[in-house]
Amino acid sequence: MKPDSHRFDLSLRQDAMLRLPDAAGVNIVCQDGSVWITLEGDRRDFVLEAGDRFAGTEHRHAVIQAMAPSSLSVCATPTPARSLHERNRQHPGLVFEQVLA
Repeated sequence: MKPDSHRFDLSLRQDAMLRLPDAAGVNIVCQDGSVWITLEGDRRDFVLEAGDRFAGTEHRHAVIQAMAPSSLSVCATPTPARSLHERNRQHPGLVFEQVLA
């Protein structure tokens, strides 16, 4: 793992949600269970089962919801925003927010 990345493992109970203000550079591996991922402004939805991966490539807000009790590995590598000023204003740092249902 690169020193400039942030990695953590977490468990989500069924229907719990995790919000990511900026999914660019975020890699998610579903270790167990099943999760649903949606990106702001993207018509596609992504469902990850155990062993599946998701790699965020765009600066979009993401919501991850556990469809069953699930375990995830999340690795975030900071990526350049559209402009440094915009990044500092909108996303002052890497923020993960877990919302329990």
